[in-house]
Amino acid sequence: MIPWRRLFGLTLTDFFLNTAYEVELEKDLSLKKQLLDVVIIEKKEGKIPEMVPDGLENLAAHNLMTYKSHQERLDGWTIEELCGHYVNYRKQISPSLDRLLPAEDFRLFAVSARHPEKLAKQVDFAVIGPGVYDVRWGVRDVRIIVLSRIVESPKNAPWLMFSADADKVKYGATRYEWKSPVSGILNKLFNKYQSEGVIMPYTMEDFQREVKEELLGSLTEQDLERLLKALRPKERLIGLKPEEIEEMEAHLKKMKKVSE
Repeated sequence: MIPWRRLFGLTLTDFFLNTAYEVELEKDLSLKKQLLDVVIIEKKEGKIPEMVPDGLENLAAHNLMTYKSHQERLDGWTIEELCGHYVNYRKQISPSLDRLLPAEDFRLFAVSARHPEKLAKQVDFAVIGPGVYDVRWGVRDVRIIVLSRIVESPKNAPWLMFSADADKVKYGATRYEWKSPVSGILNKLFNKYQSEGVIMPYTMEDFQREVKEELLGSLTEQDLERLLKALRPKERLIGLKPEEIEEMEAHLKKMKKVSE
C-alpha cells in the first residue's frame, strides 16, 4: 500500500523548504512508538512563505498535524489521538514539566481528503472558509481541513494533489512548483490514484509531455543545436535519458527540413 502519510508529509516538507519553518515527519512521541504524522516548526531564521494553503494562516511556533487519506476516516478518535500527541509533544520540548511552553505556541490540525460526515454531526463545525473549519475539542481549538472541498487556487496546490478529486488533483499537480526532485514520488501518486479508482483523465506523463512539447516549440533551430551540443556529453550527469536526447535530435531534424 502506498505510504499516503509520507507522501503528504513530503509535500509539506517541500512547500516549507527554505522558509522560516521546518517539517518533521512521523515524530516519535513516547517510549511505546506513536507517530505523529507531521509537525511544522517555526525556525529562528528564514523567510515567512508569501502564501500558504488555506487553513494554514497564522501558524504557531509548533503545528501538529494528523492526516487521513481518501482511504481513511477522520473521526472523534483521531482528534483524541491528536490531542494526546499534543500533550506528549508539549512535555517533551518544554524546559520541564513545571515550565511548560505556553499553550498558544501550539496549534492542532486535522487534514482529511474527504469530508468527515459523522464527526460533523457530533461537533459544531465553525466555517472559516471553503473546506476549512474550526472545532472546539475540550479546551482547545482544532483546525479541520477537508482537501476535497478546498477551492482551486495556485496557493492550494499542495492540498489539491491529495484531495481524491480527479480534477482538483490535476489542477494541483500542474500548478505546484516543486523545490526538490520528487517527480518520481508524484508519478507514484498518480498511478496509485488510478489503481484505487480515482479516475485521472490527465497524468503526470501527459503534463511532462506537454511541457516538453511547449519547450521544444519555443526554441529556434540555433538554440536547439547549441543545447544539444552542451547536453550530449553530460546527459547522464543531469539525469536525461538517451531517448529524450534522441527526441530532441529528431525535432531538430524536422526543423531543418522545414527551413530547407
